[in-house]
Amino acid sequence: MNYAFPSGGLPDQSVNADGAAVFTTAYAVLPAVTHRDIVTSFLPTWHSHRAWIFARPMTGFAETFAQYAVEIYPGGGSSDPEPDRDAQAVLFVAKGRARLTLGAEHHELEPGSYVYLPPAAPWELWNIYDEPCGFHWIRKRYVHAQGLTVPEPMITHESRVPVVPMPECGDAWGTQRFLDPLDLAYDFHVNIVTFQPGGRIPFAETHVMEHGLFVLQGTARYLLNQDWVEVGPGDFMWLRAFCPQACIATGTEPFRYLLYKDVNRHPSLGPLT
Repeated sequence: MNYAFPSGGLPDQSVNADGAAVFTTAYAVLPAVTHRDIVTSFLPTWHSHRAWIFARPMTGFAETFAQYAVEIYPGGGSSDPEPDRDAQAVLFVAKGRARLTLGAEHHELEPGSYVYLPPAAPWELWNIYDEPCGFHWIRKRYVHAQGLTVPEPMITHESRVPVVPMPECGDAWGTQRFLDPLDLAYDFHVNIVTFQPGGRIPFAETHVMEHGLFVLQGTARYLLNQDWVEVGPGDFMWLRAFCPQACIATGTEPFRYLLYKDVNRHPSLGPLT
């Protein structure tokens, strides 16, 4: 399986700046063409790397998560990667390989590897191989709830997670759920959603969850609020709560994206006055 990932670089001087990038009060689209070298960041405690930061908490927009694509060059990585002890994370490897050290155990990650890391987990990540490694990193502060314990770390591969068809959709629309959707200890999910060509979301979803969607493969027409946009491999969509959404998969191959959503907690009512 091939997964889209930013390639960096810079368009030459013959290319016009017109493009499909858009930021609105309800959603944002960051097309793959915008993921260039000059928009990368370098992270403290990380070595020989670069990071595209697609989403961060913004008051009045999407407030629960941050989402990155991180490229680690051979010999690069971090022995102290997470600065926030309350942050949990999902890592999803898109290209290359890396070694994850979780406590005293080493795990070799490859394209398709999926890792859930609870808050305060002792982890390191290093590229000990000869080619760059690219992975998606989604971070969210854990929200504790009465009677629930923090989940344990989990490492798997997408080949071991079945595609579960959505109701009344046959095989046209399915989801790989890496974290148990019935386990309320998880306060967010990161899944892979797949539509076969012509498959669709047959209504305008409108709900409280925030979303980050990174297109791994294929193309689609995607409804965002009142606008239909064309999206393809490497594009990122960022949706605030209650933004209507739907899609129709186009082209001849499956349309697949990595999806973040916050779940299983009461909405915060803010400080009492």
